[in-house]
Amino acid sequence: MAETGKSGIGMPQGFPKGFLWGGAVAANQCEGAFDEGGKGLSVADLNEYQANVPIDKKFNGEITTDYIRKAMASTDRVFPKRHGIDFYHKYKDDLSLLGELGLKTFRTSIDWARIFPHGDDDRPNEEGLAFYDKLIDEIIANGMEPMITCSHYEMPINLALSYKGWYSRELISFFERYCQVLFDRFHDRVKLWIPVNQINLISSESFNHLGVCADKVGNLPEAKYQAVHNEMVASARVTRYAHEHYPDLKVGMMLCGGPDYPMSCAPEDVLACYQHNQMECFFADVLLRGRYPGYALRFFEDRGYHIEFGAHDLEDLASTADFLAFSYYYTSVCSAESFADGNSDRKNELLPANPWGWSIDPIGLRYTLNFFYDRYQRPMYITENGLGCFDKLESDGSVHDPYRIDYLRAHLTQMREAIEDGVDLRGYYAWAPIDIVSCSSSEMSKRYGFIYVDIDDEGKGTGRRLKKDSFAWYRRVIETNGSQL
Repeated sequence: MAETGKSGIGMPQGFPKGFLWGGAVAANQCEGAFDEGGKGLSVADLNEYQANVPIDKKFNGEITTDYIRKAMASTDRVFPKRHGIDFYHKYKDDLSLLGELGLKTFRTSIDWARIFPHGDDDRPNEEGLAFYDKLIDEIIANGMEPMITCSHYEMPINLALSYKGWYSRELISFFERYCQVLFDRFHDRVKLWIPVNQINLISSESFNHLGVCADKVGNLPEAKYQAVHNEMVASARVTRYAHEHYPDLKVGMMLCGGPDYPMSCAPEDVLACYQHNQMECFFADVLLRGRYPGYALRFFEDRGYHIEFGAHDLEDLASTADFLAFSYYYTSVCSAESFADGNSDRKNELLPANPWGWSIDPIGLRYTLNFFYDRYQRPMYITENGLGCFDKLESDGSVHDPYRIDYLRAHLTQMREAIEDGVDLRGYYAWAPIDIVSCSSSEMSKRYGFIYVDIDDEGKGTGRRLKKDSFAWYRRVIETNGSQL
């Protein structure tokens, strides 16, 4: 428990004892070895690096089956996530460095396509399971508690081609079987689980997340909500399985980001922003409260969306998650006009931004923490937060990144304020403690780590790991439990 304030009524002071200071990565962005160990192709293996595309235009948009087949056949295009930082072979050394950093916890994902190469296989791939046995043991051996994400943009590509990704109800049973295999195998060592990464991110990462090819459905916006409905049913089912078979497991759910700000004080903008924020919370309202909220039904009705429910879906959704996890990088603003256009997020011109245009808003993190805790009253984890920037490797092997320290210090300060507001925050996972391939732009130039990895955007380099200045800073933060920022 945190120390109490002078008032004697239990106001927390500082970070609580046992706070989980951590770091987070995703298998598809770091492991590499895309064709080793029996692994099948995943959706992330088709994310291409595009050298001549402007920074603000690099994102994973809608994908067609034609794109997939050409990418699978290509021999001259660059797909950096196929090779990552070679964590698959270098995880022992990398985890040793992260242990030296002092991390108390480490979040990574299990690559779905490494366990079920096609997604609908009769049996799991034992070689893949054996790899994660060793990986999890090594995480623990370095003093870190593992947190595992089951699905972090690693859907087997076969499920997008032979089915329609999460739009097909068959994926519910495929995902159930996959998660049951993971829980049965690793439950004795992994107690913290997230079934789906950033489940509300169905616009900019819709194919990576849902595996729905734009040319395989008639009404793509409607199809996305049908797909995420199926995904939520699957998440609730696997949560129930974990609770029934392994009561000591905690299964959470994860959102991307927090609430938008209204563009102005005009009532129309305030209402539109409120409605936008409701629909971003819709996923958590279902998975933490166990039912569909009325505002979502109204949203679907107003747009003519029909969401098909299975006979037992409402019963299944009653199996709610244990905690709320969320990523936090930036905030946006919303107006009546942008909400009506279906593209609600707008850049906040009052805030500075990183080179990729992501606003920097530490106070927004305190606001987000209070907003979520007021709404759900559940334990929370910040499972991603960090600053993507261009880092310069000096001739002496040093990397000076005071901008990263400033960013993190400001955000940790606001986290502490939220804890003193009464928010039940259990842990913080810096994204990413070691440089990995960017999710949205498939490049190495957008670096987040405390550890520099000498690999460029095309996968070339020595692969050396070098400590940045922020490494010593974050180690001190952890050693002092956040009292020295």
